[in-house]
Amino acid sequence: MRKSSVCNRSGLLIALVFATFTFSSHCLAQQKSTVLKGGKLLTITHGVIENGVLVMENGKITAIGAAASVNVPSGAQVIDVTGMTVYPGLIDSETALGLTEISAEQSTNDLIEMSDEIMPHMHVYDAFHAESELIPVARINGITNAIVAPENGDTLPGQDAFIQLDGKSAVDMLLVRDIAMPLNFTGEQRRNQSFESAKFPYTRMGMAAQLRQAFLDAQNYAQTLSDYDRKKAEFDSGQAAPAKPANKKTDEKAKQPPSPPKRDLKLEALLPYLQGKKTIVLAAENPSDLQTAVSLAKEFNLKFVLNHISHSQPVLDYVASLKVPVIVGPIYEDPKPEERYDTVYSLPAQLYKRGVKVAFASFDAHNSRNLPYQAGYATSFGLPYEEALKAITLNPAEIWGVADKLGSLDVGKTANVVVANGDPLDVKTDVKQVFIEGNQVSMTTRQTRLRDQYSAP
Repeated sequence: MRKSSVCNRSGLLIALVFATFTFSSHCLAQQKSTVLKGGKLLTITHGVIENGVLVMENGKITAIGAAASVNVPSGAQVIDVTGMTVYPGLIDSETALGLTEISAEQSTNDLIEMSDEIMPHMHVYDAFHAESELIPVARINGITNAIVAPENGDTLPGQDAFIQLDGKSAVDMLLVRDIAMPLNFTGEQRRNQSFESAKFPYTRMGMAAQLRQAFLDAQNYAQTLSDYDRKKAEFDSGQAAPAKPANKKTDEKAKQPPSPPKRDLKLEALLPYLQGKKTIVLAAENPSDLQTAVSLAKEFNLKFVLNHISHSQPVLDYVASLKVPVIVGPIYEDPKPEERYDTVYSLPAQLYKRGVKVAFASFDAHNSRNLPYQAGYATSFGLPYEEALKAITLNPAEIWGVADKLGSLDVGKTANVVVANGDPLDVKTDVKQVFIEGNQVSMTTRQTRLRDQYSAP
């Protein structure tokens, strides 16, 4: 794994640099501009700038470049980050942040609604807990944005949300409330855990049939809504009344507006996906499941990205032919007995070699902070360093349709910026400060408070 150079200045200078970071978010928010000066800037889109300057104002990046080419605004708060590495906030492409707190305590878990297998009308934003202690833990390692998704126990468990890991409340943190919907086809969604509780769908055949029926029902629902809109438009324009009614009863009926169909939230939630307006996140692991799920998606013309495919090495050429991005992880998953030891570890590199856009995800809440190390691990198994960095910054921003705001250090983008003392993919690197929308966020978490409390002499 490639490592960035670290600061070789005296300990006193380092102490002074770090002391600068102790200013409160409130103090920085009062400044018209905040400037990071002297650091190594990993821009993602236009290379590395040594001894660079980055200017943040009103939550945006307003200037970036070599120190000699950027004018520091008058009255700006200037932070010397000499010897530091500056890079865009990282994006975790699937987490459970805000849906769980203590895994063993059910009252703190809102991961999935298990009363049915088809639950597209469930919304993560209805359960998102903005005050979760797990969010600051992820944030202080440079994670600034994430996809929050339901657990994968249902084939259609609900709709994902795209969050920012800082804000006064859930309203501030939920940037896109229904950004995508998982379609899980891994076999874990079968209701066959025990003979006593088994029910439909008991098999993968049942899962496929149930999904197909759900989308057919949604298509029929869409047609019903369309017919109602047409009849209402005709009524409103006066075209619905017959020129010569057969009798008085028919005449009276013609004068009444059409009755709207009863709303069906479950079917209604599927419509944007059937219309290609939103993205399905299609999760499968082995080749047969992958091909069945893709066939279903194509049958209904669904716009999709692939998820997991951890054990689909034999069909990676087929995956590449689909021309869709792939979300990979967790990269530390064990191979199956019949697979090579590096099957999962080398998957990102194998996909990249075939021209597939890759993004990493932690698929967790407690360990979202380890996202950059997944990307770093993949570099040891063939993924180029620059691509690994893009897979946790620009690539997910493009996949989720927010690349105009996030994913790189570019003028006009949201000032989600990380300052660290080394390579972001190196486990030895410490993040020294995180900025979200240009504001310096607290680097204190429940874990750091406990550490300080119990390590005090």
